[in-house]
Amino acid sequence: MPKVLAAALLAATILSVGSARAEEISIALGSVGRDVDEMRGQLDAFQEATGHTVKIVTMPASTTDQFGQYRLWLSAGNKDVDVYRTDVIWAPQLAANLVDLTDAMKDVVGQHLPAVIQSQTVEGKLVAMPLFADAPALYYRKDLLEKHGREVPKTWAELTETAKVVQDAERQGGNAQMNGFVFQGAAYEGLTCDALEWVASNGGGQIVSPEGEITINNGKAAAALDLAKGWVGTIAPQGVLGYMEEESRGVWQTGNAVFMRNWPYAYPLSAADDSPVKGKFDAVPLPAGEGGQSAACLGGWNLAVSQYSEHQDVAIELVKFLTSAESQKSRALGTARLPTIPSLYEDPEIAEKQPLVAKWKTVFENATPRPSAPTKAKYNEVSQQFWTAVNKTLAGQGDAATNLQDLERQLRRLKRNAW
Repeated sequence: MPKVLAAALLAATILSVGSARAEEISIALGSVGRDVDEMRGQLDAFQEATGHTVKIVTMPASTTDQFGQYRLWLSAGNKDVDVYRTDVIWAPQLAANLVDLTDAMKDVVGQHLPAVIQSQTVEGKLVAMPLFADAPALYYRKDLLEKHGREVPKTWAELTETAKVVQDAERQGGNAQMNGFVFQGAAYEGLTCDALEWVASNGGGQIVSPEGEITINNGKAAAALDLAKGWVGTIAPQGVLGYMEEESRGVWQTGNAVFMRNWPYAYPLSAADDSPVKGKFDAVPLPAGEGGQSAACLGGWNLAVSQYSEHQDVAIELVKFLTSAESQKSRALGTARLPTIPSLYEDPEIAEKQPLVAKWKTVFENATPRPSAPTKAKYNEVSQQFWTAVNKTLAGQGDAATNLQDLERQLRRLKRNAW
């Protein structure tokens, strides 16, 4: 059992005093990297401390597929899932089916960043507690940049040029599999994150403004997407149009990419003893657009209790355990998941063992949110229309300006008088 969880185990033991009997509950979560293994270890610690049993309901890796299944289960009043691991953007859409945690978490909620708590509060109801935050990085092969005399790119244009130079030189040197850049290009929520970063960093806005205005149809947004379109089949493989996080990491971690856009979870996996890129890479904030600044999409996962759970007290106990400072520290050390408790960024053990986490606080705090707050229950449809338009553009099915014009029309129909 990880030593770091000792205090959390004590707290869980105290919480469980008075439970008349051991109960079995379930938690639904998707996975990239080692998420399920990491969660299982913490659940085992909770079980040992409380006597309760927790089973994992494993979901697809695609966040889009996860959301669809969650919505089906909750709308049907499913009693088989007690706790859901939810994306940061889902709170407004699922709130009606989730337990209000405001009172249960009143003693611990102040430890977390207020902005994260606010993102999970809908009409005064705290519908989920933060498990970890997320903000992506640009991973780069420091050995290859040094070999070919190139600097770490500060802009997407510099990345485009550097990736091509290093990729072509490596291919000529005998590695025909080398790619310049891999990212998430499949038609799913991950592409909304990637493309929002390209657009926002180029001064093209956030798809829909915080005030609810549709802003995506503009020249700076179109220029950012046209630049990305030029990557496919040149510095990125044609297959990137089907890549999610793990497909991107697979190419990168075998040593066949110069650059990768991915979340912090990929850092410890890339640095593992069996990784071909161990000791050969580093990570920095994402590049900026021309005249713009770096924009990292705000991600993160939370824990919510189903209104239909027949074991709500135990489910809430589990949520409090998994979102505690001790559990967040263990998660940061094991899988480089970003804490939502600011004090942990000063923890010397995290700074020593997971350097990316320690230096990512500023990136996370300044990350660009997706427009889930202004579009409310319609966010999923807004995102789907956006990623579809971007995927079409990347695939060469129309230029960015035309596709964004069509997207604006579709979003106006979706909005009608109000979100």
